[in-house]
Amino acid sequence: MKALVYEGVETLGVREVPNPTVGQGQSLVRIEASGICGSDMHAYLGHDDRRPAPLILGHEAAGVIEGGARDGERVTINPLVSCGTCPACQTGRDNLCPDRMIISMPPREGAFAQYVAMQGSNLIVVPDHVPLQKAALAEPLAVSWHSIRLGLTGLDPGASRTALVLGGGAIGLAAALALKAQGVDDVTVAEPSDKRRTFLEDQCLVKSVPTGAGQYGIVVDAVGYAATRAAASAMAEPGGVIVHIGLGEDTGGLDIRRMTLQEVTFIGTYTYTPEDFRDTCSALFDGALGPLDWAEHRSLNDGPQAFADLRSGAVAAPKIILDPWA
Repeated sequence: MKALVYEGVETLGVREVPNPTVGQGQSLVRIEASGICGSDMHAYLGHDDRRPAPLILGHEAAGVIEGGARDGERVTINPLVSCGTCPACQTGRDNLCPDRMIISMPPREGAFAQYVAMQGSNLIVVPDHVPLQKAALAEPLAVSWHSIRLGLTGLDPGASRTALVLGGGAIGLAAALALKAQGVDDVTVAEPSDKRRTFLEDQCLVKSVPTGAGQYGIVVDAVGYAATRAAASAMAEPGGVIVHIGLGEDTGGLDIRRMTLQEVTFIGTYTYTPEDFRDTCSALFDGALGPLDWAEHRSLNDGPQAFADLRSGAVAAPKIILDPWA
């Protein structure tokens, strides 16, 4: 099969590789669409020790099952694999499983390929009216859906239901959509790129500003740098919540004194629970997250250039989705 292989820092190649082996309880999925995630970019830049070269990246995918009892089913993939037996898994918090892994981390190859083998329980059936290119957005949408659900539970009753999202990439945009779908109407996205900000306003109908100002009940850090954490801790209202999704830098930025004195809640969030993934898919299929027409589509053969364009900031769209068969 054809695959896009990460071969070293800022080096990708389209290669012929063996088809995946289908294990017990797994299905073979013919990938029709696979999105480029920020974590793929971290690996591409050599910033992720969990993803050493050579490796097939990609975990935001949808396709069609080939063979077996579910042959022909259109599915989107929950790429998070957990043990199923630990206390976290037993209480529905598989994302906190100590043995969790996501496809595109060894030993699991990723979805920038024509085929992936995946556990049947991780495959959500996609209705016929939903294009698989949109269904591939379920994973990044679920990341933000999960984070907003947690953030709203921590919001003080006296805090306003206003939100600022730091970062207008796919996760930031998904957070804005999840906020609105979960009942927060006053949402602003802070995005420094003029090109990206214009895209968010015109294509996604999301209010966007170059930098945040004022105070908000919920501040979502979809970037995760010291500077954005500093901004978040300054702009969260008393009794407000900082929802931290981004993994840009490990340390720095938080104003712990202000957060303590103003009882600002900090919630770190990672991926999603199985229930959150299913709820996100339901919202996506029902149209509750909008038309989802903001991704740029390219062929897998154009994968190396797509990564380079993302690296240089030349892409206005929050997401590039690759087609392995184009």
